[in-house]
Amino acid sequence: MSDISKTESTEPKSAIPEVPFGVNEMRLDGRQWLVSLFLFVALAVAIPQIWKRAERFDVGPDYRIPYSLSTDYWLYQKRLEKLTDRSQVPVLGDSVIWGEYVRKDGTLTHFLDKESGRTGEFINGGVNGAFPLALEGLTSSYCGALHDRKVILHYNMLWMSSPKADLSTPEEETFNHSALVPQLFTPIPCYRADATARLNAVAVRSIDLLGWVNHIDTVYFDQRSIPLWTLEQDSSDPPKSPNAWRNPIAQIHWSVPEEPDVDPQRGPTSARHRAWNGKGAEPTHFEWVGTQSSLQWKAFLRTVDTLRGRHCDVLVILGPFNESMVAPDQQPTYRELRDGIAASLRARRIAAIVPAVLPSNLYADASHPLTDGYALLAGRIYHDPEFQRWLTSR
Repeated sequence: MSDISKTESTEPKSAIPEVPFGVNEMRLDGRQWLVSLFLFVALAVAIPQIWKRAERFDVGPDYRIPYSLSTDYWLYQKRLEKLTDRSQVPVLGDSVIWGEYVRKDGTLTHFLDKESGRTGEFINGGVNGAFPLALEGLTSSYCGALHDRKVILHYNMLWMSSPKADLSTPEEETFNHSALVPQLFTPIPCYRADATARLNAVAVRSIDLLGWVNHIDTVYFDQRSIPLWTLEQDSSDPPKSPNAWRNPIAQIHWSVPEEPDVDPQRGPTSARHRAWNGKGAEPTHFEWVGTQSSLQWKAFLRTVDTLRGRHCDVLVILGPFNESMVAPDQQPTYRELRDGIAASLRARRIAAIVPAVLPSNLYADASHPLTDGYALLAGRIYHDPEFQRWLTSR
């Protein structure tokens, strides 16, 4: 055994030179790091802008963001950037402006256009479920295109109808558009997101590239990230993941889907398009939150201030709330609150209109008119002297 070891140790080494093992990392010096950073920033800025031009996005008469894309705020921003005509008046608000129970040709903006006789003068800037705290974030982060122009804001008093609706309840609540609410400096008692979720929301709102990624996920991957879309399982037994074998790139069809022409959830032929009192509903006792403590009201005022800071001429439409749904003993409380809000707006030199309440049978619920209700409301607003003074002023 010792002889063999000795023989092996004394054999001459191979004439082939040793090649050092090369690792897969690349070490960059300071200049290369700067070049890499520059290229990354350039691509991060360029890709969303190139995509906006390459992707087909049609906004014909009465266009509104499709219901399924309500959380695609990048698309909402893109829609507002198409408003190159200063005579067009965007109307911002929640589902009352968007038109929860009606087709796109049954909304307030559609009938305002009919009153004016000019198609496309009033733009549907509503977002389904955009309560004032969410509208504040939407306006500050995604409505930069709105400056030096007339803007209409709708205020829905439904968001002050209880501490839960106001988001001032101390109990934890989950709600839509949580990524739009203030994440760091304005406390919302019922919002308990952790630091990671909050910082992610801030990043998405601040970095255009991340907003674009959310747009891709929402439009082309069923509102899921690509990894989650790949792992999505069907209803078979045992469940399978059919998307795991599909090419994600094939999902990109370079066109934003439009609202369906026939929506079983909306319009006069829909089972939902019915008067509220035809569904067995009765007047309700609301837990009204006053303006001094309402988070939603304070957020709305900040939204007005943001738009005015961009030199926008703002007009506020207050309601009209379905007073028939308010219990008779609470109606004086509601009216006092409504009148106080209107007075507060006018004291701030903000043009405000408080349309008369509609006939009860023209409401689908506490705040959403039916198609005929929108038509009547548009006529009342358009011919209001305050509205005409605001609309024709420079």
